[in-house]
Amino acid sequence: MKLQQKTQTIVRYLSADEKVYYGIIEDGEILQLTSSFTEIINDEITFDGVRLNIGDVKILEPVVPQKVINFGWTYTEHAKETGGQANLKEPFLFLKPASSLIPNGGDIILPSTKLTNQVELEGEVALIIGKRGKNIKEEEALDYVFGCTIFNDVTARDLTKTDPQFTRAKGFDTFGPLGPWVVTGLDPTNLQIVTTLNDQVVQNGNTNQMSFSIPFLISWISQVMTLEPGDVLATGSPSGSCPMKSGDVVTVEVEKIGKLCNYVK
Repeated sequence: MKLQQKTQTIVRYLSADEKVYYGIIEDGEILQLTSSFTEIINDEITFDGVRLNIGDVKILEPVVPQKVINFGWTYTEHAKETGGQANLKEPFLFLKPASSLIPNGGDIILPSTKLTNQVELEGEVALIIGKRGKNIKEEEALDYVFGCTIFNDVTARDLTKTDPQFTRAKGFDTFGPLGPWVVTGLDPTNLQIVTTLNDQVVQNGNTNQMSFSIPFLISWISQVMTLEPGDVLATGSPSGSCPMKSGDVVTVEVEKIGKLCNYVK
């Protein structure tokens, strides 16, 4: 399995001219690109000469995916704490709608208490697919990964215990914080994840603790559905999932990528 050798941080943002651009972050600045996502993943990168401070733009979700694919219970202790099944023979799978996605700094809006009374955080590593793939061989799986980012699989935990499927519990608007950018060239199989709630550590895990390997997950899902460039694969949450309330600040930090910070309202 190969990984892209070059490590780059790719950000998608809204600039002062109200246009959406991709850029490369270097030394705290954004090098603005004229390239589309398709051109970037094909290494056709064109810099237009504009340099920007990160604080001068609005950071957006790093991709606009066709699919947000989620794997559940990939960490044994998280499966146990949420009433799930540990050490499954096959992955537990669900999808989130694109309407659930929000960027770094966006607000997680709690639904009415008539719908749910227990909304929890789940910090995760997410993969961004870089090329179309079907029936991918496990030994070639990482070749299909463009880069890694951070995901918070916000979950209405009470609804996962009552609904036969997880669509409602996982699918509310704003239940998919993603970002702040994509980092290429990383090994996703050994990344530390630390989630804080109001500056208190509540999750501390590593992708090397997963019960399924990441190459296996990519290969397995590609037998079910064709993976397309820009698709998001959220790899699951370590233990420590806990409720959030209005006024809270949740931050998911993944080594070599950065921090995804969101506010709860």
